Amino acid sequence: MTIHTEHPFLEPESEHDPERRFRGRLGGSVALFTAGGTGDVARAGLTVSSLMIARGESSRVLALIDPDADLTATLEATGRAVVNLLAWQHRDLADAFAGLAPAPGGPFRMAEWEDTGWGPCLVGVSAWAGVALESTAPVGWSSLVTCRIERLALLKDQPPLVHRRGRYQRPPGDEMA
Repeated sequence: MTIHTEHPFLEPESEHDPERRFRGRLGGSVALFTAGGTGDVARAGLTVSSLMIARGESSRVLALIDPDADLTATLEATGRAVVNLLAWQHRDLADAFAGLAPAPGGPFRMAEWEDTGWGPCLVGVSAWAGVALESTAPVGWSSLVTCRIERLALLKDQPPLVHRRGRYQRPPGDEMA
């Protein structure tokens, strides 16, 4: 086994997509969308950092998700999902749901979950939203999903898991975690 200082499959910098590099410099809090788990609909989840909240009389979550992900089909089938806000201690779970790390038995076995009317909610998150799907639209290589927020739970305040330029950013003052 060889230890690499960089990602062994990373393409040369001259071949990097400039739009993707620009997006990576924005950085964003990492959320985990989960859905399903009721009736005949299996649980599905996807790590998402391309999302925003649109405030209004009925606030919305707008997110870009992979149209080929299991979550997309499950969200469309159930019309509901949970948006779990992740923290530093959830980074391995985020990688598993993104398909970047192994998850023997599936990523839902890596943590404790509570079933809600919107789907599985990760126990120990700082906040979560129960959302109802309103619309989907193709945007670039993604699907833009617009979901109405039906329930918000603001629990223990903790620094969010932030992804920037292909890496998770360690929270300030947390050098040993």
